Amino acid sequence: MGSLSESESDVNNRKPYGIRFLEWIRRKPLSYKAHQATVLLVTFLAYANYHASRKTTSIIKSALDPLSPDGGSKFNLWNRSRSSTRRLSTRVERTNLWSLSSGGWDPFDAAEGTSLLGELDLAFLGVYAGGMYFSGQLGDRTDLRIFLTVGMLGTGLFTSLFGVGYWANIHVFCYYLIVQMLAGLFQSTGWPSVVAVVGNWFGKSKRGLIMGIWNAHTSVGNISGSLIASALLSYGWGWSLVVPGLIIALSGLVVFLFLPVNPESVGIDKEGDGLSSLKKVGEGTTVPLLKSASEIEKAVGFMEAWRIPGVAPFAFCLFFAKLVAYTFLYWLPFYISHTVIDGKYLSSTTAGNLSTLFDMGGVIGGILAGHISDRLGARAITAASFMYCSIPALYCYRNYGHSSITMNVALMFITGMFVNGPYALITTAVSADLGTHSSLNGNSRALATVTAIIDGTGSVGAAIGPLLTGYLSAKSWSLVFVMLMISALIAGLFLTRLVIAEVNEKIEESRSRGRITTRGPVLEV
Repeated sequence: MGSLSESESDVNNRKPYGIRFLEWIRRKPLSYKAHQATVLLVTFLAYANYHASRKTTSIIKSALDPLSPDGGSKFNLWNRSRSSTRRLSTRVERTNLWSLSSGGWDPFDAAEGTSLLGELDLAFLGVYAGGMYFSGQLGDRTDLRIFLTVGMLGTGLFTSLFGVGYWANIHVFCYYLIVQMLAGLFQSTGWPSVVAVVGNWFGKSKRGLIMGIWNAHTSVGNISGSLIASALLSYGWGWSLVVPGLIIALSGLVVFLFLPVNPESVGIDKEGDGLSSLKKVGEGTTVPLLKSASEIEKAVGFMEAWRIPGVAPFAFCLFFAKLVAYTFLYWLPFYISHTVIDGKYLSSTTAGNLSTLFDMGGVIGGILAGHISDRLGARAITAASFMYCSIPALYCYRNYGHSSITMNVALMFITGMFVNGPYALITTAVSADLGTHSSLNGNSRALATVTAIIDGTGSVGAAIGPLLTGYLSAKSWSLVFVMLMISALIAGLFLTRLVIAEVNEKIEESRSRGRITTRGPVLEV
């Protein structure tokens, strides 16, 4: 009995403090389903705040660099309008402290301001992409709860430091560049960690639907980040960064207190309740709580993870899918505020609020893609179909979105649905599927690494898209949309081999069912 008490004591000591407190209040351990609900809620909150803090820079762009709006009324995709590329020939002189009517913030209000903003995006996303690969390896070798907490605290610190530049009256570009790079480094800890934790708690059967709903945190974070930053913009752009920074730091403390990394960490059996390592009473001997050194799973290596079937095609598909998605994430409010819609220009605040409709479409797209892929059992077919459908949606938004607010909102919603659907599917269900691929022989310590490889490769595209947009938009926004449509096409093409394999598999399954049906029951003579 002594060994049993010791085992229970060890398990309790490993539980997060918040879980211990909840169990002390309830006077009994939390059930497996209660832990699953806690995991979904805490990781949802965590990554929503990652995206909320990331979204803020897109809202303040039009305040830092108030370009002359897209003055041309020629919206044909294949024609450029010279008038849409002109800057204001003169700018209003600013006082030391910024105001909305002052004409921007040095150095971003100079002639090359748009390019500088693109370089900030590149710095953030470039470090984010590189950090993602290392974060996956670290995540599979460390306590994900601590790892995620540190990442969120660091993200909050450097997001806030960017905003501090407003009150400190900092006009040195290198300051904002370095702060963005460090913010990107800490942001890279988030995605591999939350996907690995959710993958530890949920099986594959309904993973697409569950993760499709759960992945709404991306759009919820973008929406809340947009609304918070837009609401605070009139008080000074610094507030639009400091407040989301403080919120994600507080959310990091919630993660530290309440996130159970896996069932074993809280002594729960995946098949039910109770200590996973101890047999039920009456079943004889008990199994040791801790595995021996020879039994502990070895983390999968970086190159070994690349060789898992399907990882490379989905990673390169995500490169172009995230290029499209992140161009909208970082530039959509700016594009809306500098485009004539129904004969007038919208304010930066209104443009920021309106851009949330893209993310609302993304919520629906993510859930639909997850559900359809579960029903079909075909992740590649679903992702490729959504990417191909996004091409006409992008064309229509550029060419017809200016006609009215209603048309703009409808087309933006549809575009968000098709752009974010495959992005959500690949970064969640597909990553979790491949991280537990049969070729790993049951080794569960590849989830964070595989997730990091796929999303890290996608993040390289996410860095390139906003950077190219900074340069191309100075010539013509039509060029930007051509880039996005070509990227969507290439993303779908990367999945061609997997799509063919899934189609052949479905045909073979259909033939097998047909043969069984035609045989009918065997009659006895």
